Amino acid sequence: MADRLMLLDTPSLYFRAFYGLPDSLKAPDGTPVNAVRGLLDMIARLVTDYEPTHLVACWDDDWRPQWRVELIPSYKEHRVARKVATGPDVEETPAGLVAQLPLIREVLAALNLPIVGAADHEADDVIGSLASQAAMPVDIVTGDRDLFQLVDDERGIRVLYTARGMSKLELVTDVTVVGKYKVLPSQYADFAALRGDTSDGLPGVAGIGEKTAASLLREFADLEGILEASREPSGAMSASVRQKLAAAADYLAVAPQVVNVVRTLDLGSFEQRVQPLDDEQEETLKKLADTWNLGGAADRVLKAYAARG
Repeated sequence: MADRLMLLDTPSLYFRAFYGLPDSLKAPDGTPVNAVRGLLDMIARLVTDYEPTHLVACWDDDWRPQWRVELIPSYKEHRVARKVATGPDVEETPAGLVAQLPLIREVLAALNLPIVGAADHEADDVIGSLASQAAMPVDIVTGDRDLFQLVDDERGIRVLYTARGMSKLELVTDVTVVGKYKVLPSQYADFAALRGDTSDGLPGVAGIGEKTAASLLREFADLEGILEASREPSGAMSASVRQKLAAAADYLAVAPQVVNVVRTLDLGSFEQRVQPLDDEQEETLKKLADTWNLGGAADRVLKAYAARG
C-alpha cells in the first residue's frame, strides 16, 4: 500500500465531537467524556475508511498568536474569554470540553498518535508545514476552510472537510475549490483576505464579497496583481473597486501574513506510522477506557489500528 499521511486538525475535531454528542456521557466521577469518545470514533472511522499509513494529531499551542493579533487586532477577538499578559489568551471554551482536554491528550498518547504543536503558532500552521514538507500524499481532516489554500492535486494534498459531519465528509480537491469559489487553491488565501471572515475576525475589504473577489483574482492572478492594477487610474479596474481597495490599504498590507498558514516550521522528527498496539499499549488504553467510561469507542479505534498491521 502506498504511503499516505493524514493530518488531524485536532481542535476542530474535538469541538465537533463535543457538540455532536450529548454531555450526559460521563465518567464515574462526573467528568463529561463526549468529546473524547467522539474523537476516538472519528479516528477509528478515518483510519478504517481512508487507510492512512501515517497519522498526526496537530494541536493549537497558541490558538491566537500575538504576531497575528499585532497585525490585525480583531483577529479572533470575539472568541477571547480572558486576555493573558504572559502567554496565549484563553479561548472561550465550554467548561465541559476544557475538562476533557488532558484526557484527550492522554488517550492519543496511549494510541501512540503523535500530538504536534508549535510555540506561537496554531494547528493550521503545523498542518501547513507538515503538508508542505511531506514526501507523500496528504489528507487534511478539518472543518476550517482556511486550509483549502493547501489543496494541491499535483502533490496529492487534499482536504477531508467535516462541515456536514463525519458521515458526509467532503473530499476537497482543486476541482472542488474552483467549483465552489471560482478560484484556485493557491489563490484561496488572497480570496479570503479580500472577502473577510467573521469567524476569524477578519474584516475583509468593505464592499467586496465573494463574487467580486473571485473576479478580481481571475483577472489579476493574486492580491499583489490586484493592488498593482488598482494604482493604474487608466486601467481596466473600475473606479469604485479602486476606491474600495484604497480605503482598505492598511488592512491589505498585513492580511496575507495573517491569512496564509505558515509552511516552514521545523517540527523535528517523530514516529508517524499507524501501527497496531502491542499488548502493553492495548492494556493501557483499555484501562483508560474502563476508568473514564469510553464505551465502545476505544474498542473501535483498537480494531481500526489492528487492521493496519
